[in-house]
Amino acid sequence: MKVTLTGAAETLLAPLYARAVDARSAHPLLADPTAAKLLDSLDYDFSRLGIRSATAIGVALRARFLDRRTQEFLAAHPDATVLHLGCGLDSRVERVAPGPGVNWFDVDQPEVIDLRARLYAPRPGHRTIAASVTDADWLTQVPRDLPVLVVAEGLTMYLPADEGPRMLRNLVGYFPQGEMVFDSYSRFAVRMTRPLPVFRQTGARLNWGIDDPRELERAVPGLRLIEAARAFDTADRADVERLPRAIRFRLRFEVEFLSRLPVLRRIGHISRYAFGS
Repeated sequence: MKVTLTGAAETLLAPLYARAVDARSAHPLLADPTAAKLLDSLDYDFSRLGIRSATAIGVALRARFLDRRTQEFLAAHPDATVLHLGCGLDSRVERVAPGPGVNWFDVDQPEVIDLRARLYAPRPGHRTIAASVTDADWLTQVPRDLPVLVVAEGLTMYLPADEGPRMLRNLVGYFPQGEMVFDSYSRFAVRMTRPLPVFRQTGARLNWGIDDPRELERAVPGLRLIEAARAFDTADRADVERLPRAIRFRLRFEVEFLSRLPVLRRIGHISRYAFGS
């Protein structure tokens, strides 16, 4: 299947490729077979994105962390709504396998949702919404009577710095209660990513940097920070021990190096917030 995505939409192919690389590795961390299957069905030169094995490990660890937080929320709220914002071609709904009481909505740009529709079979309790996540109108398609989890991966940094907080305020204002969990880059990281191949090749740019997750408590009234994990702290001991020795050594060295430099220590976070009662 020919891929015609451009700009920011095209960058969704990078994490897809990374998840496929992880799935085909000798020691997969996420083990997402759907990613590998989709990769084989798409007509696209993935080499132009410059994704290396170390990048694939980072993407797999991030996805695994967000999957676990999603599963924890649904264990506590078996009747719930999940909004997967900027879903891309991610198969999170398949990996999490929500129960019958869950309404799951994947939200992304129309061209992305069109491509998803050609690649994924319909699933009970699952719907897609073709819209920009920063528009407020699409929210009326989502029921408000259940606790909501908003999950986003690799999304916030692409949003304009004024539209990101506005989107979060719309969500907090619409739903009576729930949680949000998403990753973010620091302002320094946003500037430093511009020379990377994935951005040079696609023409996409990162915009919104968040140095301190508590910034959003001030920018979005009602939002309460529950947890903030630095990007390089998302790997638990069991994950690390499954990796080959050379990769374990490199990962530990990078964590030690990053933790010693203040500007790099805050290079990225995965943050979890609550709102409402």
